[in-house]
Amino acid sequence: MKAIITLFGICLALTTVSVAGPLTRPAPAPVRPVTETLWGRSVTDNYRYMEAVGPETVAWMKAQGAYTRALMDSIKPRAALAGRVAALTASFAPIQGYAVYGGRAFYEKRGLGSDNFDLMVRNSDGERKLVDIAALRASHGGKPYSINYFLASPDGSKVAVGISEGGSEAAVLTVYDAVTGKQIAGPIDRTDFGATAWSDDSTQLFFIRLKKLSPGEPATDKYKNVTADAWNLKAKPVPVAGNGIGGRDLFAPGEFPAINLAPTAPRAVLLSINGVQNELRAWTAPVADASSPEAPWKPLVDRKDDVTDIEMRGNEIYLLSHKDAPTFKVLVVNAGQPLSAARVLVPVEPNRVVEAIKPAADGLYVLADRGSYTELLRIRAGTTRIEVVELPFKGHVTEMFGDPRRPGVAVNLSSWGVPLQEYRYDPAAQRFVDLGIEAPGAFQPSRYIVSDLAAPARDGVAVPLSLVQPRDKPLPQITVIEAYGSYGISNFADFSDRRAAMMNEGITYGVCHVRGGGENGDAWRLAGKDANKHNTWEDLIACGRYLIARGITTSKNLFIIGGSAGGITMGRAMEEAPDLFAGVIDVVPASNTIRAEFSPNGPPNIPEFGTIKTEQGFRNLYAMDSIQHVKPGVVYPAILISTGLNDPRVSPWEPAKLTAALQASGTPNPVLLRVDAQAGHGIGSTKSQGDELTADWIAFVSWRAGLRDWQPTVSQ
Repeated sequence: MKAIITLFGICLALTTVSVAGPLTRPAPAPVRPVTETLWGRSVTDNYRYMEAVGPETVAWMKAQGAYTRALMDSIKPRAALAGRVAALTASFAPIQGYAVYGGRAFYEKRGLGSDNFDLMVRNSDGERKLVDIAALRASHGGKPYSINYFLASPDGSKVAVGISEGGSEAAVLTVYDAVTGKQIAGPIDRTDFGATAWSDDSTQLFFIRLKKLSPGEPATDKYKNVTADAWNLKAKPVPVAGNGIGGRDLFAPGEFPAINLAPTAPRAVLLSINGVQNELRAWTAPVADASSPEAPWKPLVDRKDDVTDIEMRGNEIYLLSHKDAPTFKVLVVNAGQPLSAARVLVPVEPNRVVEAIKPAADGLYVLADRGSYTELLRIRAGTTRIEVVELPFKGHVTEMFGDPRRPGVAVNLSSWGVPLQEYRYDPAAQRFVDLGIEAPGAFQPSRYIVSDLAAPARDGVAVPLSLVQPRDKPLPQITVIEAYGSYGISNFADFSDRRAAMMNEGITYGVCHVRGGGENGDAWRLAGKDANKHNTWEDLIACGRYLIARGITTSKNLFIIGGSAGGITMGRAMEEAPDLFAGVIDVVPASNTIRAEFSPNGPPNIPEFGTIKTEQGFRNLYAMDSIQHVKPGVVYPAILISTGLNDPRVSPWEPAKLTAALQASGTPNPVLLRVDAQAGHGIGSTKSQGDELTADWIAFVSWRAGLRDWQPTVSQ
């Protein structure tokens, strides 16, 4: 259930650009100031007109993209670099979403050399494609398509799949037969946020559906009055929960309803998701009533209970909560009982952050984090004893699958220098079995040294810093530091083939675990939120200064990378310490926070960032707004900004306005915008799109670090 909450988030993913054209420096964007007074402060927006993303703005953006493309292509070693990046990423065969039902394993897989993730099914007869995205693309003129989500039925006979085009994330839901691959039901549109549950008998599907906007209705209403629908795969879906459904007022217009059922559980759970807010409201009702708009939903938790995840097995309901537990605790309550009857199953522990819970037949499995690394815990069914299950190697578990009807769990494990591998834990044998689904790739972990460091922040707080350096490479080193810092999302020790491609070129790669993330629990998240948001970019600055002080790098060799909500971190760090960095890579960046709530995805993000409708909210948003802090006459580091025209999370006018403002500041360093008309936020972009983007990142870093062979051969 916890994953549903992140669907609104403006989280970093990959996008790229494939715009060709002559090298002609585009004209500056027209300045058309709009001035307003907000809570006593006069605020001028020179590019408000861009928010309409009209023909003039799109043409300007595409001209910027063409200029950037031509400039990057004039770097002679880039073409060979792109080939190396593509070869490296093609050597991996990553999977995601592994689940087993009815003796069949379901997962998305990007096969060796493939450009897409396909939906696979695997049983004793071997592995086969159930949904072939390459074939779908070929039948639609090569347009990018991707799988947003899938959910297999409890008996493994069928699977619901959401597919979208061009990075839009506007998913269409279809149900397939798991044996024949034929379409059983659908398609159903406006299903961006997924299927949430199947009935125990695998005949009925529950999913979240967006309303259809009426002509003239504002785009900011896109995520209002959403419904949870029940569908028997034959008749039309029936809305069963949402604002006004069943004549009740359980939901405000901006809250999302989601219904969850679990095999063996006698009660269903109805969730209220308030945009990107982690804390839930929830009710329970008998499973048999879940598909009725008049279901007798009984309150289970309110938002003040600080519950962020709910799982079920039989009569037991497990709750993940940070109530009086800043690093989280696990509670258990019997179905039908109030929260006041809950017992603490996994108590809070200061240096252990509980991340996820998953019930299986033999017990409850718990993912906890110590620093950047996972600790797997198990509480045997019928006991309260906590056991530590030793993982195959030190790393982080990205995903965990469990079925309350079967013993054991499956985990997807990796580390900074170790690619993803899928394992299944056999509790009877007390050992992990490598399922052998993923290819190890052409990456040599022995070439690198991993260090877990801590940088002193301005206020004395120790900021965790993970660093991967080429072994035996002299100092100082060209270094790229990644940072994010929103929603309580953590950057753990996960393998990334994009990071690997950078490291493969001799670049030192670091991750600064800034406040606003969840690495050290909920208190760490709150220390980088609202009025404390400044700690996020100040922590990144502290990490950069720490690496320079240690002699690992210099300001001429130090780069920062991040995007989406991490764009706040990038922009404000660059503005607060412009002489600290040689360059900035800003991917689909949130950069105009005082205007973001007026974009379609703005209202769901108010719980994280606030609203200008309150004085404190405005002051917080103004402080984190990159565009409002661009100053004329400042020498900013070179910056490479990217966007996709189909981005549903950070509207493309935000990076466009940032580009225009920085170019107008008069900074002598390059301000480059990359535009992809066939991409969105990067979610669903193809492997080749990601490869091209990564090649540009490396070429940009090599160029701005002053490497002689990597200078553009055209005048800028």
